[in-house]
Order: sequence, then structure tokens, then C-alpha cells
Amino acid sequence: MPGARSINVPVRGSCSLFMSQSTSAPTAEPTASHFQSPWLWVMCLTGVDYFSTLGYQPSIAFEAAGKLSPLATVFLVLVTLCGAVPCYRYVASSSPHGQGSIAMLERLVSGWTGKILVLVLLGFAATDFVITKTLSAADAAEHLIHNPLWEQAPAWLHGQMTLAMILLVFLGASFMRGFGEVISIAVAIVGVYLTLNVLLIGLSLLYLVQHGELLQQWYQDVQTGNWGIAAEHIPIQGTDWFTITVLCFWFFPKLALGLSGFETGVAVMPLVKQSGTTPEEQLQSRVSGTRKLLVTAAIIMSVLLLGSSICTVTLIDAEQFTPGHEGGSAANRALAFLAHGESRHNISPLFGNAFGTLYDASTVVILWFAGASAMAGLLNLVPQYLPRYGMAPEWARASRPLVLLFTGINLFVTWLFNADVLAQGSAYATGVIVLMSSAGLATVAEKYLKRRGNWWQRVPWGYLLISVLFFYTMIAIIIERPAGMRIAMCFVSAVLISSLISRTMRSTELRFTGFTFKNESSQFLWDSMRYLECPVLVPHRPGGREIEEKEQSIRAEHHLTAGESIVFLEVERGDVSEFLHHPTLDVEQDHGRIVLKVTNCASIPHVIATVGLELAKTGRPPEIHFGWSDESPLAANLKFVLFGEGNVPWMVRELILKAQPDPTKQPRVIIG
Repeated sequence: MPGARSINVPVRGSCSLFMSQSTSAPTAEPTASHFQSPWLWVMCLTGVDYFSTLGYQPSIAFEAAGKLSPLATVFLVLVTLCGAVPCYRYVASSSPHGQGSIAMLERLVSGWTGKILVLVLLGFAATDFVITKTLSAADAAEHLIHNPLWEQAPAWLHGQMTLAMILLVFLGASFMRGFGEVISIAVAIVGVYLTLNVLLIGLSLLYLVQHGELLQQWYQDVQTGNWGIAAEHIPIQGTDWFTITVLCFWFFPKLALGLSGFETGVAVMPLVKQSGTTPEEQLQSRVSGTRKLLVTAAIIMSVLLLGSSICTVTLIDAEQFTPGHEGGSAANRALAFLAHGESRHNISPLFGNAFGTLYDASTVVILWFAGASAMAGLLNLVPQYLPRYGMAPEWARASRPLVLLFTGINLFVTWLFNADVLAQGSAYATGVIVLMSSAGLATVAEKYLKRRGNWWQRVPWGYLLISVLFFYTMIAIIIERPAGMRIAMCFVSAVLISSLISRTMRSTELRFTGFTFKNESSQFLWDSMRYLECPVLVPHRPGGREIEEKEQSIRAEHHLTAGESIVFLEVERGDVSEFLHHPTLDVEQDHGRIVLKVTNCASIPHVIATVGLELAKTGRPPEIHFGWSDESPLAANLKFVLFGEGNVPWMVRELILKAQPDPTKQPRVIIG
């Protein structure tokens, strides 16, 4: 508002009658400081999630597409480089504080509709990030159990659920020390893991080049339709390249876990080290670093996914992807299968139990630590939304209590699913693709609103195509694996229910951050009035009776003498879904009467209580006079929580009692 000035009410020192205090209104920038590192190191933190999918992605690809998995992986790589990367590069610039597409949609949709949309997306984010941790820990436990050396471990360490829970507890403990240690660990883990995978996949590809007949046999199987896919899973018949292309498009949703690193890549943005002298330069450097992070991670992962799919489909027999296969199972551990030299091909003298154990150890560690980026994402998202909405306690802004809470949830989810990798895969895929779909939708909507001209000129057609592909993938996953959506809706319901309970329990907090004055005259009159005796404060509904009529009525009904001054208070609500509010105050004089006009507030009772408490700080506590209401208490209380009005006198009294324990400084509430 032009000419507006702001005052921070809770902070007040001894000042003269006309001295003012000024602060700026709250911004969306998180107030908590973050440990920061170069973007390449932060890439390793998000990479422990993204790159760790190599532990199970080749097996998932073969299960979904059989011998067509390398071609389906080509489609996945194209979507990654030509779809997800451009989309999330834009998301990074539009939401530089790490909230991702959730912040973009929050700006586009206001009021309770926007808040509920954010809570629903937070539910899917919780699904994505929590299942990332539990699924990765379960898969790490499976790698340990299949290692020959693990047979020497105590019997109680042979249970997959026990191992997964132990890994989750250690993950939570690592975050209790802070982000600096977590990133350092991630850099070491990713460095070793990528080195071993480059060596493993590189030597396997070299073996294929030297034994071209294996590639020829695979190519012949592709051309003749010997794909190793059950007939009921093939929607169209034929072996031509058009049919194969359609099938790769059809199988793509089952490979969608290969896109799992982008949401966490944006979520860890606050950890990217900034440079520059001004806030704008620093923010731009963070965006630039995050974009490099996303592109570099996508290129590395694309190369490894293509190489791993070609190696596993040609060097591992189809029946060995069956769990519990007598000759050794490659299910959920295809690359580890090659590293142990369990393939019938003598790929390299390096491969065997020694190299396989080293590879297993690296895979177990990165799968265990894959939850680190998910934990970092949750620790960034939750404090920026739920406490600000009043839908979580204030302690939810602190990292350590959240780490303990999330660790407890992880242990419960692991117990609920018995640490089964496949059982959790559908929920993981659902959470990932719903967030990616929201990113595509937010990008299209934001770009459309920024452009001018005819509608076809405003539509970002490339991003629209990406969004359609994401939504197709989301619908396909939900239809084929409905259990994932059911699990995700449990998380969404938990977020919504707990948020509503918290909002109700915190409804009697004053939640006031200060006034913004409409003009200097209003601030002058307010400062002057606070040092005068203003014994009677009368709320007046804007657009109701004339103030003269209201004054006559209130003096007659409340037995006020002509010598008792009355200050009228008119309050107009703004966005009632907001929890913290910073309203605008306009102080006017109307024929000798003082009228306080407050706009852009979230709750009428909170403003009335705040004005009374502020006047009580510098003088005799005022009396706040109300008329009688016949409204139902239940309906009034519900309207207060949701719409910022209802049972106003009673709520004002509750707010005053909670905010000011000293009875001598409490404004009196009088109902006539």
C-alpha cells in the first residue's frame, strides 16, 4: 500500500508520545538459517536418493518391460532430460527457498482452497519422502541378507525388518548432529558408489563389445517378439518398431521411480552455497547452483540407467530375476548379482565375492542414506508451512524434534509393511509422480499468467506436453497400482486431520505480528491515543448502523454518560485462512469521534483483543462493549476457527485471558 508504514506491536520500548517504531511485514523467506555447501556437494545429498535407485531400478525395468527394458529406459531418459529437467529448472527459479511446486500453487490459489491444496500436496510429499526412507532401508537390508558374509552375523540380524529399523534409527541419529556432517557423509558415499558403478557397468559393457553375439541375440529377441513379457501384459500385438515404441510408452509409468530425485533436488535448495553482495545476487546464485545440480545429476543418472539396463538384460537370464531362484536371484539387486560374478558369463576376473561384498556394502550404505535427502526435504518443507498455518505446534520449526518425529513414523511404516520393498514401491511411485505432476501444472499455470496476448500465444506448449505426460503417468500408476494411492491418502488424511486439530487447539493464540499503518496520520493518531484515557472500546460492524445511532444505542443500553469517550473499532476480514496476520490500521476522526478501521486481518476477535491489550499497555485497561448474540455456541465456535468470526465477545475474553495473565492489565469485556 503506497505510503503505508509498519509497526511491530510485540516489541515496544519506552518512547515519547510521537515516536514510532517500524518493521517490515513478514515475508515468505524462511527465518531459520541453513548450513550451506557448494552445489556439487549438495548434489551428493540429493544423489543418495536419486542414484541409489540403481539398487533396484534395473530389476524393476526388467520386471515391467522384459527384454524391452533398455528401449523403455531410453524413453525414461528422454523424459528426464527433455521433460523433468526443464520443468524443475523453472521450479527452482520460481521457488528459490526450497518449497518447490507447493509454493507456486500456494501463490496461484488463495484462501482455504489454497491451504487445503497445500496440505494435500504435503501429504503426498510425506508419502514420497517417508517411503523413500523406509523402502531404501528395506532394500539395503535385503542386500545385506543376500551377501554370503552376512551368514556369520548373529541370527537376530537376519531379519529384514529388524535390519531396516536399525538403519532408520542410525539415519535419524546422523541428523541430530546437523546438516554439515550429513552432507560430508553424502559426498563420501556417493563418490564411492558412483566409482564402483562406473567400474561395474563399464567392464560389463566392455564384455558386451567383445562378445557382440550377446547384443545380436538380444536384438533378435526384440525383433521376433521374444520379450519375456506375459501376453496379458501386452496391450497391442505386433513386433514392428511402431508397436515397440507404443509399448515403451505404455511401460514408462512402471519405470517412473527413475525420476525420483527431482523433487528432493529442489527441496534441498536452501543448502546450496550462495555468492554475491545483495540479496538478489545471492538468491540468483542459489538458483544457478541448483540448476547445475539438477542437470548434472540427470546426466549422470541417465548414463548409468542406460548402461545398467543393457548390461542386466543381456548378461542375466530372465529366470534369475525371479525371487528365490536356485541359481541365485537378481530380483531387486541386478547389479549386485553381476558384481558377485553370479552371472553364467565370465564378465571380469574382478567380479566375485570380494568385489561383490564391496559393492554390497556401498549399495547398503547409499540405500540407507537415501533417506537423508528425504529427511532434508521434510525438515525444509514442514517448518515453512504447518506452523505458519497454525496447523502444527511452534516446536515444529525446530529440526531435532522433527527428526525424532519422522524417525518414529519411519519405524511405524516399516513395521506396517514388514519391510517389504515391493509392497512400498507403489506408494513411492505415487508420491513421486503426483509431486512431479503438480510441478508441471504449476509451471504451465504460472507461465500462462505471465504472458500476454491470445490464449494460444500464452500457453507454454512444451511445458504443457510435459505436464500431460506426467499426468498420464500418474493416472496409469493409480489405475495399475491402486494400493499406492490408498497408502498416500492415509498420509494425506493424517496431515489434514492433525492440521485441523492443531489449528483448533491454537485458535486462542493471539497470533498477531504487528500493524501496517495506512498513512502517517493514522500512526500519529494511534500513538497519541495510546497515551490518552480511552475507557470504552465499541466494535462496530462496517456497513451496519450509522455511528451516531450506534453511539446513542450503546450509551443507553450500557448506561454510559456523555462524558465517557468512546472509540469505535471497525474490522474487515482479509484472508481468513491465514493464521498469523499483519493487518492495516487506519485511524480517523469523525465529528469528534475516533474510529479505528482495521482491514486485511484473519480474525475479528483477535484484532479486537489486540487493540484492547495495546491500549492497556500505556493506560487504564479499556472496557470492550458488545451487544448480545443469540447464535448457537457450536456454530459460533466453528465459524471462529474457519472464518475468523463468531461468538466474538466470548472469544475476545479467552484471547485476553491467555495473552495477559495480569488481571490489572486485562481489558474488561461487557455484553449488554
